[in-house]
Amino acid sequence: MSALGKAVRSGVGRRRVQTLVIGLATMMAVAASVLGGSLLVVSGAPFDDAFAEQHGAHLSVQFDAGKVSAGLLAKSKDAEGVSAAAGPFRTSTVTPRSDGAGPGWPMTVVGRGDPGRDVDQVALLEGRWPTRSGEIVLSDDSSLIPAMGMKITFPDLPGGPTLRVVGVARSVTRTADAWVVPSQMPALTAPGSGGYQMLYRFTDAGTAAQVTAGGRAVTESVPPESAVGEQSWLTVKETAERDTAVYVPFLGAFGALGLVMSVLIVGNVVASAVGTGTRRIGILKAVGFTPAQVVRAYVGQALVPATAGTALGVLAGHLLAVPVLAETEEVYGTSSLAVAPWVDLVVIAGVLGLVAATAWASAWRAGRLRTVDALAVGRTASARRGRWAARLTGRLPLPRPVALGLARPLARPARALAMGTAILFGAIAVTFTVGMGASLGQVMQAKAHDAADVVVPAPLPDFGPGGPGPEKQPKADPVAVAAAVKAAAGTGKYYSAATVRATVSGLTGIIDVIAFTGDASWGGYTMVSGRWIGRPGEAVVPSSFLAATGTRIGDTVTLNGLAEPVTVRIVGEVLDPRNDGRKVFTDASTLTAAHPDLTEASHHIAVTSGTGVTGYVDALNGDLAPLGVTARAGGLESGSDMVVTLNALSAILTLMLVAVAALGVLNGVLLDTRERVREIGVHKALGMTPRQTVAMVLTSVVVTGLVAGALGVPLGVALHGWALPAMGDSVGLRLPGSVIAVYHWDELLPLALGGLLIAALGALLPAGWAAGARTATALRTE
Repeated sequence: MSALGKAVRSGVGRRRVQTLVIGLATMMAVAASVLGGSLLVVSGAPFDDAFAEQHGAHLSVQFDAGKVSAGLLAKSKDAEGVSAAAGPFRTSTVTPRSDGAGPGWPMTVVGRGDPGRDVDQVALLEGRWPTRSGEIVLSDDSSLIPAMGMKITFPDLPGGPTLRVVGVARSVTRTADAWVVPSQMPALTAPGSGGYQMLYRFTDAGTAAQVTAGGRAVTESVPPESAVGEQSWLTVKETAERDTAVYVPFLGAFGALGLVMSVLIVGNVVASAVGTGTRRIGILKAVGFTPAQVVRAYVGQALVPATAGTALGVLAGHLLAVPVLAETEEVYGTSSLAVAPWVDLVVIAGVLGLVAATAWASAWRAGRLRTVDALAVGRTASARRGRWAARLTGRLPLPRPVALGLARPLARPARALAMGTAILFGAIAVTFTVGMGASLGQVMQAKAHDAADVVVPAPLPDFGPGGPGPEKQPKADPVAVAAAVKAAAGTGKYYSAATVRATVSGLTGIIDVIAFTGDASWGGYTMVSGRWIGRPGEAVVPSSFLAATGTRIGDTVTLNGLAEPVTVRIVGEVLDPRNDGRKVFTDASTLTAAHPDLTEASHHIAVTSGTGVTGYVDALNGDLAPLGVTARAGGLESGSDMVVTLNALSAILTLMLVAVAALGVLNGVLLDTRERVREIGVHKALGMTPRQTVAMVLTSVVVTGLVAGALGVPLGVALHGWALPAMGDSVGLRLPGSVIAVYHWDELLPLALGGLLIAALGALLPAGWAAGARTATALRTE
């Protein structure tokens, strides 16, 4: 081994604490960076690959067949900015039913003679494309469970056509729930209904503004109001990515904290090693080391633990990615997702390069030291250093050990600043994690919509053909249930919520329409903007619905798939992350003309003051038993996998940051006590007890911990205020102030004291070492 290698190995072996601190700080930064970078890549990769391969449509537009002709729509292919187009295809919203199974779920069927090629090439996953009437291909995410050979009937249509499933396919931009040959469409279109679908690809469609401009161009040549709905590929992409995109801002926050902490700790450790090893530097130069070799020796001492920490960080990042990527593997049902190798390489090179640059900058002073000057410097700190601080604190009415401890940050301001910075980032992480946990709790409360004391759950929905028939799943009469609830002693506020399925023009897939009977505003529905339903014909919708349909408060949307179309005006935006926000909340009287089946009704009750919930539930269940339903005490639904994963990740990463911060304090206090070993020996000779020694060492970090904690809390609150809205935006949710403003003054004080706790934890070990040192040994130390 070369002399340089021996010097590096010796330095790493002698500075075990510093080695551990650098390794853990690097591991934390690498783990968060690998996980965040991988999710950033994986969140878009499956969709981007499929979109490019299948020539996905940048914009799909639904037109009213009664207001525009197919010939006129065909001319829109020549509009400015259109690079390719497909259509017009006849479309129809139909409701399949199985024999006696009750209401099915509406679906959008499109007539296409082939899977397409240049625009929206539909990928066949199973079976074949239909070649004649009587055959249908289902989308893999259709409301019906795709099964080859299954027969689907449409008894509400003239002649009650029956189709056989011959294939299962996927459109990357979700342009339909099912496809048939064009000759089949007349039989699937009720008189006076139906429409046309046009699919466009644009020369420039990378932003929402460009897609909107393209949409204006293709609709300029058609009659006004003939376009009844549209869907941008960016909306579909956002929906496909949202399961992993939500983690990116969160992990970015922790990754930034880890990287900054790594740089600061590496710089501090190397600078401290240079400062306390001046005599050793002189010896190295005396035996022939050049200034560059001295610098490389200290850089190597930082890179050895950093490399080990990087390896462990990559492993930890891969392990932490497993539960997150598992939620994304089913996006396109192809193959398992994994961390991209180039992400590992970029993170490894970036972190080690950052460590090397920081260590080189801190060790540069060692290379410039003159050999004679370095050899002349002893290990013990200058006696004059900190005298004025000791005299200042000595005048305070405090015990002498406490006064001596309070003077240390003033005697070593640079070291105190380094320790304070480590504590600061630990306090930021703890504050951020506490706030995020509270915010996610608020989101889950909004998701549950369950502020009621007692709930009578709705019966299981019908799943279309092949689903449970009435003989397997009897449904209670909601009117009879409502009468029993109203007649029960102790019933206060009450409302029922029935779910029906519909479609919205231009938006593929099923929309859940929640129809309320009674005032549901008290039921736990958190408003983001606008107001609650006030009269028939009004609706509130989630943020994701507004984004997917391109609507805003004040606009109207038409619900299809019922006995007749129903138009509602959006008056409010509600927080609801379920089912990608594909929900519409309205009053039951809004749907009266459409004659919906409202058997899937739940009943929500607030008992009167003084009424016991348990006794009320028992009495109500006695009345409900003949109706085949059961009441239960209200309560929040179980948390989602995403919330559990986020909470677990935040706890793990926060513990790692706090551990690194505590080790940073340990490193600083350990250096300080070793420098003061002779001074400590003098204090012991003059009568200082071991307990007083511990008090002196712990007190030396009190001011640093308090100041860093006090600064870390507002910075953690600010980080939370940035990250939570970014996480909401990544999943198409606008979060109201109640979800973000979760900190309370009575909680901030304990969080501020968390900096003091981190400082005390880091100083405990050096304090014990100083208290246990023998007086004679300490006095002999130079």
